[in-house]
Amino acid sequence: MLTDLAIKRIKPSPSPIKVSDSGGLHLLVAPTGSRLWKLAYRFAGKQKTLSFGAYPEVSLADARARREAAKAQLRQGIDPGKVVKAEKQAAVAALANTFDAAGTEWVERKLVKQGRSNSTIKRARWLLGILNAAIGDKQLTEIEPPEILDVLRRIEAQGNHEAAVRMRAVASSVFRFGIATGACKRDPAADLRGALTSAGSEPRPAIVEPTEIGQLMRAIDEFPRPLMRLALKLLSLTAVRPGELLSAEWSEIENGVWSIPADKTKMRTAHRVPLSRQALAVLDELRVITGSKKHLLASPRKRGQSIAPNQFNYALREMGFGQNEMVAHGFRAMFSTLANESGQSSDVIELCLAHRERNKVRRAYNRAERWPERVALMQWYAGHLDGLRERGKVVELPNKKTAQKDGL
Repeated sequence: MLTDLAIKRIKPSPSPIKVSDSGGLHLLVAPTGSRLWKLAYRFAGKQKTLSFGAYPEVSLADARARREAAKAQLRQGIDPGKVVKAEKQAAVAALANTFDAAGTEWVERKLVKQGRSNSTIKRARWLLGILNAAIGDKQLTEIEPPEILDVLRRIEAQGNHEAAVRMRAVASSVFRFGIATGACKRDPAADLRGALTSAGSEPRPAIVEPTEIGQLMRAIDEFPRPLMRLALKLLSLTAVRPGELLSAEWSEIENGVWSIPADKTKMRTAHRVPLSRQALAVLDELRVITGSKKHLLASPRKRGQSIAPNQFNYALREMGFGQNEMVAHGFRAMFSTLANESGQSSDVIELCLAHRERNKVRRAYNRAERWPERVALMQWYAGHLDGLRERGKVVELPNKKTAQKDGL
């Protein structure tokens, strides 16, 4: 019979060697020096082998205890190898049915394969990461509403009501995916509808008063960092979503039109942006900086990537505009407000903003782009911003001596 001292003295050989203990238990010593516990037994007239693990992780005493348990199963007419196999399969199935595993599969099968935008996928993974920290290792069938609510309440306590609402929706999607795949039978996240503080429809902060818009435009003109100055100018002149501008590529701009692919838009529909003369002038300046790169707003530090999304708002803070005054998304509200108050067609404004028609019947039949009107609107808007910019400029009047010298 083996002892710990005898096991430690075993020296590996060029070929695997078997060192017996008793009752069919033995160590298989590999040329690399690894020592694996094995049990040789017969079942239904066939010779079989069962593995117990490696020494010293599985001690001599543990290996002998497992041998005796296997012998007891044999006396009952049970194949211990099949028992171990069934246990491994159950463990794998259990692991596959955790919230973490189900969430990962949901993202791959429902978001990635359906061609959802990178920002949508990234946000879903971020929300799932927070949920996984609390319930990721639990089986879908074991998770109850209060456990999910506890995570959502912590997000709410930070003032992130919209994130909490989205997190509940993501959790619900994972459970519905689990129901479809047979991993669970109910969606506990659905029971939390109404339990959260509504994110509401509070608009994002935006400057919409003409005098203040003029101040904003002048502040952008004077911003010292060229890339961000031009980026904010484009954001104001195009009224696109910040994420769309961040992902914009030079190859998408041609003949005064910026064609945004469907996979980059919020509504998953391709969108064309008419570029005003002012916007084209900004692009000419920008081309000097990033024209050799893929993206319009190419990061100067990270190759192949655009600048970080938070750079828009950081720049606005540097200019002195607080987070309750103006944010990157606020340029869209600024455009909508000025255009609507100036009597422009509301339908054309909505088309320029790439808003989806809420009336499903009208959306199905009304596919007109009204392109000439959109071109005219965006050019009008660029000129209107120029006018607001100039309106508040301080004009230096000549002093008395200078006036007399110049004959004024």
